[in-house]
Amino acid sequence: MKEQQQPLTRLRIFSFKGIQMRTFHITWITFFFCFFGWFGVAPLMPLVREQLGLSKSEIGNIIIASVSATILARLLIGKMCDTLGPRISYTVLLVAGAIPVMLIGLSDSYETFLLLRFLIGIVGASFVITQFHTSMMFAPNVIGTANAVTGGWGNLGGGVTNLVMPLIAAGFAGMGLISEQDSWRLAMVVPGCILLIMAWIYYRYTQDTPQGNLKDIVSDVSGRPKKKGSFLVALKDYRVWALTLAYAACFGIEITVDNVAATFFMDRFDTGIIMAGAMASVFGGMNLFARALGGIVSDHVGRIHGMKGKGILLGILLLLEGIGIGLFAASNTLLLAIITMLLFALFLKMANGCTYGIVPFINKENIGSVSGIVGAGGNIGAMLVGFLFKAEHLSYADAFQYIGVGVFAVGVLVLFARFQPRTVKKGAAEIALDVQN
Repeated sequence: MKEQQQPLTRLRIFSFKGIQMRTFHITWITFFFCFFGWFGVAPLMPLVREQLGLSKSEIGNIIIASVSATILARLLIGKMCDTLGPRISYTVLLVAGAIPVMLIGLSDSYETFLLLRFLIGIVGASFVITQFHTSMMFAPNVIGTANAVTGGWGNLGGGVTNLVMPLIAAGFAGMGLISEQDSWRLAMVVPGCILLIMAWIYYRYTQDTPQGNLKDIVSDVSGRPKKKGSFLVALKDYRVWALTLAYAACFGIEITVDNVAATFFMDRFDTGIIMAGAMASVFGGMNLFARALGGIVSDHVGRIHGMKGKGILLGILLLLEGIGIGLFAASNTLLLAIITMLLFALFLKMANGCTYGIVPFINKENIGSVSGIVGAGGNIGAMLVGFLFKAEHLSYADAFQYIGVGVFAVGVLVLFARFQPRTVKKGAAEIALDVQN
């Protein structure tokens, strides 16, 4: 088989040659812009809050709604990847997600805003396709690194969004196209249009696997379609649920911070909206390298200590993340808050990369389903901690303290989970199902 039809054994980060690297770059760029649609309105919430007269409890409901739809969407999109392939799945998702993104600017009440914010959450399922598609294009020895880089560079969009969207809104207001109070409405049209453009690019310039699109691939000379995995098999694997819990404690917290960071800095340290967005963008900016670092370290540990070593690494990262969040919550100056935020962001994003350095090896025939279940776990975590931020008797700092304790507890559980490969008998030999090399 020609090299261009095989998964790559090396990640040539600056190369666009071949369908594997072209898909790699289009995938992370698409995921990057998905954050503009998914969280574009988050740094603009102070404007929305003032115009629609939202209470703290209502803002908490909006935070929960923004990640709730993603739970079901990630489960469905994971199965779609296994059946329709990532190319068609991503195209459909981008077109469907662009609609509520552009329509949210028409909201004239808490109820309509809440509904559209909920529907926008389906865009978050883009992560599952990103990880699935990367897993199709790279060999086992670099899957963890490749997944971490596409996930990390894509997640970088969460930080850039916090910085750019207030500037877009301010730009429209400065040009006299709309009032400052309504500027958030027009600003949200921009990410909606970008999602439609990326849908066309994804459909036109990627394919499902190095061998071709899923519908064209057959398993043998008889021409019968390639066998697809079972979603129920993935659900029955305890390791899938251990990773789901871990991802709730890392990525679930990440998207929560993406949602509340700008408002937190404004309320606690009395910054302006643009400054608050810039401070929040620092957190997302860590994805430039931190998630990739987690994947690289995970691959290295895996080559030496196997899946057991990867599991222990993930548990340690979660423990350190929990400690860092506790320090962030206790910070009483802006400088200290930024320093401690960078600290827990490093471990959190490395844990993200480490989690998806394990996912592709859990069940090779159900990568999409496993990715969807674990990815949904991230949003379940975000939804649950969202209730802390809507509680009237808790400050945002109090909420972060509780989150730190919870993440530490999850780290303890994951540290003692067993991620060793399962084996099956084949004659007199035992064959490991999760071999990496």
